[in-house]
Amino acid sequence: MPRDDTASPTPKPAQTAPDRRHPHEPLDRAARAAVARLSGGVSPFALVETWSDWALHLARAPGRQLELMERARDNAVKLAGHATETALGAAADAPFKPGPHDHRFTHPGWSGWPFAPWQQAFLATQDWWDFATDPLRGVRTRDAERAKFQIRQALDLVSPANFPWLNPEILEATQKARGRNLLDGARHLATDIVHTVTQVTQPAPQGYRPGENLAVTPGKVVFRNHLFELIQYAPTTDAVQAEPVLFVPAWIMKYYILDLSAENSMVAWLREQGFTVFMISWTNPTENMRELSLDDYRVSGIMAALDAVRAIVPGQKVHANGYCLGGTLLSIAAATMARDGDDRLASVTLMAAQTDFAEAGELLLFVDESQVAFVEDLMWQQGYLDRPQMTRTFLSIRAEDLIYSRAVRRYFLGHEDLPSDLTVWNNDTTRMPARMHAEYLRGLFLENRLTAGRFAVDGRVVVLRDIEVPMFVIGTEQDHIAPWRSVYKTKLFTNCDLRFVLTSAGHNGGILSEPGHRHRHYRIGHRARGAHYMDPDTWLADHEMRDGSWWPEWAAWLTGHSSGPVAPPGIGAAGAGYPPLCDAPGQYIHQN
Repeated sequence: MPRDDTASPTPKPAQTAPDRRHPHEPLDRAARAAVARLSGGVSPFALVETWSDWALHLARAPGRQLELMERARDNAVKLAGHATETALGAAADAPFKPGPHDHRFTHPGWSGWPFAPWQQAFLATQDWWDFATDPLRGVRTRDAERAKFQIRQALDLVSPANFPWLNPEILEATQKARGRNLLDGARHLATDIVHTVTQVTQPAPQGYRPGENLAVTPGKVVFRNHLFELIQYAPTTDAVQAEPVLFVPAWIMKYYILDLSAENSMVAWLREQGFTVFMISWTNPTENMRELSLDDYRVSGIMAALDAVRAIVPGQKVHANGYCLGGTLLSIAAATMARDGDDRLASVTLMAAQTDFAEAGELLLFVDESQVAFVEDLMWQQGYLDRPQMTRTFLSIRAEDLIYSRAVRRYFLGHEDLPSDLTVWNNDTTRMPARMHAEYLRGLFLENRLTAGRFAVDGRVVVLRDIEVPMFVIGTEQDHIAPWRSVYKTKLFTNCDLRFVLTSAGHNGGILSEPGHRHRHYRIGHRARGAHYMDPDTWLADHEMRDGSWWPEWAAWLTGHSSGPVAPPGIGAAGAGYPPLCDAPGQYIHQN
């Protein structure tokens, strides 16, 4: 019989504690959900707590107050000197510099009068507030970091680059185009407002459509259930390594980040190196899937996929590769398998995936008890975390570049957003079931149970140190979603043979680092089983940078942990209940 198990599972009862909840709690949750909709999921109570903590401690720190007054005086002197030199036409060195990701002031007009003083006044104010929100004795570290982040968001809103009459680039473009740029920008703004209000999914631009131009590596869907489709890709070599590779992508985005265009598809490249490749393509959950749990994604996702791969390639262990959230879940699955004596894995690869969340970067600023409760109530009402609510969080971390610079280009300069394979994929976001995402936020992000030895599967705790298969872990230098030092901590909580790679670029660009990609480099190190721990800064200093892509290192490592070449397996296994169902990329990739 064909394996097309798309029937929805029986909903699991919600975990409730009626003796601890009053009968009108649904009214409270509905009220909080309404506020969360208006605030974009940001808890106003967390904001008040942050600034109360900072202000009350600053009020009792006269020495710190004196430092702030001195900083303001010094900044004012620098501003006055620079403004005077600029007004006299002298080439003055700007005392305040934009951050590495701030591209708002790259136009040469910002170096002349009167724009230079405006720019420098903004950067000086930014500098003062950055100094003012440095850690203060008695202030909780999370509150200090959150205050710094929030004031940066507020200042970005009033940057002179955002106002046409203060921005030399906009004024120059308006003069040259005789105002046509502003008309084009108004049209773009109207289009975006309609799209935001209606939430109607825009079709992918011509030349960037999944199944036509993207995600076109030949293959077949060989299994489907309510949660995912399993794609098996056709071989391109006469012989393949005996052990297949199973990709577990994040369910926060569509899988085809790993199979974009022909020149940067990790799937296509890996086939050419002589590997049999399988890919999980997650469904895009709807409201009626609200009760899907994190463990459902493990059991009905990873474990079901592993069963199918083993049926299609019988007798062989599997190289499992998890990306981002998929890697976190894969590490849980691997630890559970190790605990239970399941030896079907040949190796585990984690790409930009965190197993410990104590140093998870600026995303932690959105996670505390108040924030998580707010998001939980929002998802309780909707049944899922919606795409815009998730996207805003990621964009706000780099608001100066990802929000404001884009807004200036689109609305004031009148430039169209030029599509690329990566931007089209980035806009093709998905939803996340309420229960699963609440368990992820609370159990992993907020309470960090996995590395604290408090994460249970089937009623028993799992630990990463039980994993004995070799691991290959990749972090990226500019990752603001999974900071590399956080990814590196996998070495702290495991004891197996492990390779760690630190590659250039960010969360997505660093993974899409195909051979031949310009301006790419990486570092690689080996931790033997049972070796002593090396902290990340020491590791960074001890490992030289190498030019090029890390992909060949990974392929060589996979080959070294495989048992040798064999004839390629067939596509699917009809006799075992896994016949080909349709061509890749399948159906779930097209769900909106």
